[in-house]
Amino acid sequence: MFATGIENSYPTIEQNGHRKRIDQMEKCGHYERWEEDFHLVKEMGIEFLRYGPPYYKCHVSPGVYDWDFADATFNKLQEMGITPIVDLNHFGVPDWVGTYQNNEWPHYFAEYCRAFAERFPWIKLYTPVNEIFIAALFSAQYGWWNEQLCSDRGFVTALNNLCKANVMGMHSILRIAPDATFIQSESSEYYHTQEPGCAHYAYFLNHKRFLPLDLTYGREINAMMYEYLLDNGMTRADYHWFRENQVKASCVMGNDYYYTNEHLVCSDEGVQGSGEIFGYYVITEQYYQRYRLPVMHTETNFADWEGPAAVQWLRKEWANMQRLQLDGVPILGFTWYSLTDQIDWDVALREENNRVHPVGLYDLDRKIRPVGEEYKQLIRKWADINPTPSGTLRPFLL
Repeated sequence: MFATGIENSYPTIEQNGHRKRIDQMEKCGHYERWEEDFHLVKEMGIEFLRYGPPYYKCHVSPGVYDWDFADATFNKLQEMGITPIVDLNHFGVPDWVGTYQNNEWPHYFAEYCRAFAERFPWIKLYTPVNEIFIAALFSAQYGWWNEQLCSDRGFVTALNNLCKANVMGMHSILRIAPDATFIQSESSEYYHTQEPGCAHYAYFLNHKRFLPLDLTYGREINAMMYEYLLDNGMTRADYHWFRENQVKASCVMGNDYYYTNEHLVCSDEGVQGSGEIFGYYVITEQYYQRYRLPVMHTETNFADWEGPAAVQWLRKEWANMQRLQLDGVPILGFTWYSLTDQIDWDVALREENNRVHPVGLYDLDRKIRPVGEEYKQLIRKWADINPTPSGTLRPFLL
């Protein structure tokens, strides 16, 4: 499944005393140029598109939805023969919800998922909640987005609600589309130790990174993580709810890997970026051995400021993925994210600078980048070697 995505993050931030929503579809011109963008997907030879409507605009209030933009775009995708992997929540919630600290939100989100599935019954591939770990970390522990909290309790509350929304959303969709498949898009992380004294904290963080998928898939966690969750507001009933409600059999473990996904744990328990040390192969193997699910590489990119860096990154990620497949990991797909350049992701959307982040297959004038040419050739060469049409996903899950 060769794929790309149209970046649709929409967190809220506070800057200069004003609260702002940073909507990447708006920033990148997609609302005006969506038909052109879909034609670029076809031009690339791509059949699968990670794509979702702007949730904060669609979910007007409890039980009230505005489907105008979704109707236009998803009906066009169906007409063009592009298979969407529907991204239903991407780093933000409607204003009326508030933030990820709202314990009622998972119920409202599950209703939204059901309403979407009822409106578009032909859609079978979903990512209900995108990158739960990053959403909870950036919103409730780093203080960058949405609730802008900096606490373990805030993180655990956001994590609990995001994971519940994810699982409840899957259940809602399955009631309408029993043959739906859920491709998680979860950040794959690793924490390296600077010196022996950091080993315990790195050990803690290397278990914490698994929490979103552990809860989503109902996997038993170790005592250290269980204590951490209970100490910061999760209840025993919450934990058991995940064990009893998982729908792992309908899931693909989608994982995202960037140059920024590996970290160095320092002697003062600070954490800084380490750059690529292990790489996609080693870290994905860790996640696969933990969950034993089919794998899709659901996001990667590299900023191409000047020269061939993005092309080299694409070749390397593709080679890592091929090696995993040869070594027995069931790989279902690969994604360069995103179709076009993005705005302000160089500062993780913490500030509104309106600065282009050149990571797309196309620039914001919709001119193809060198990495776009390379990806187009890669697809042309490999598309018929290991074809995985969407209709054949189910046997991989049995």
